[in-house]
Amino acid sequence: MNSLTSFLREAKQRNESAIVVTVSATKGSVPRDTGTKMFVTAGNVFGTIGGGHLEFQAIDIARNMILETSARVMHRFVLGATLGQCCGGVMNLAFEVVAEEAEWTESVAVPAPDFHLVLFGAGHVGRAVVKVLSELSCTITWVDSREGEFPKDVPANVQCVCTDAPECEVDVASAGSYFLVMTHSHALDQALSERIFRRADFAYFGLIGSVSKRRQFERRLLHRGIPHAQLANMNCPIGMAGIDGKEPATIAIAVAAEILQRRGALACATQPAEQGCANIPAKATW
Repeated sequence: MNSLTSFLREAKQRNESAIVVTVSATKGSVPRDTGTKMFVTAGNVFGTIGGGHLEFQAIDIARNMILETSARVMHRFVLGATLGQCCGGVMNLAFEVVAEEAEWTESVAVPAPDFHLVLFGAGHVGRAVVKVLSELSCTITWVDSREGEFPKDVPANVQCVCTDAPECEVDVASAGSYFLVMTHSHALDQALSERIFRRADFAYFGLIGSVSKRRQFERRLLHRGIPHAQLANMNCPIGMAGIDGKEPATIAIAVAAEILQRRGALACATQPAEQGCANIPAKATW
């Protein structure tokens, strides 16, 4: 069960009202983007709109709405002058009661995930990656042939798939998916790599391994008919450059940083030119 769903259902069971606080507009440097949501009841909070004095005031406003039974209000916050926060931008927040007749499911004012990851391999590094990335706005399909490798409890946005035909999970993934290959078998890694290249509509493809593994795979994939130009779209070794270490947690952080960089580059590429964008490369290969 989704944790937001649990939060709202538990509030309903206690006969408590819930207020959804939405970042409706922003200007300048702000801690969270437009569309970010936080849910507030008399005694609990789910989500965050950026922390600090801004969030403290927003929670206070939301709880006063519960007491006054207000339905909807808007507030404008100048972060530097009004709240003393170093961001210095402006945020408009909308405060609305979560209606009694609303469906108490994940569909209640929850934005769509930013990306979908298909992760092959439930070993130590795979588990570390899931632990890090499941905290983000994403969904994860976690694939392995060994059912016992999956932990008993996984986050709500993670779906475990135990299968003897993991290549099929490449085929059924949606266009624009992110792929991470880190299985216990080099032969399976190669088969999955080829399958990913065959569909050619992925947003990101990372393969765990060394430079020598990459070169070996490149030779084999070329022999299997994968165009040389496509091989540049394989991130191997994986992870953001400059984050060193072989511990699973370190690798997971480096991989998460690389994926977020890729996500940011894709988002930048779709923004209108007049909005400007940080100087992020459209693709980075290590």
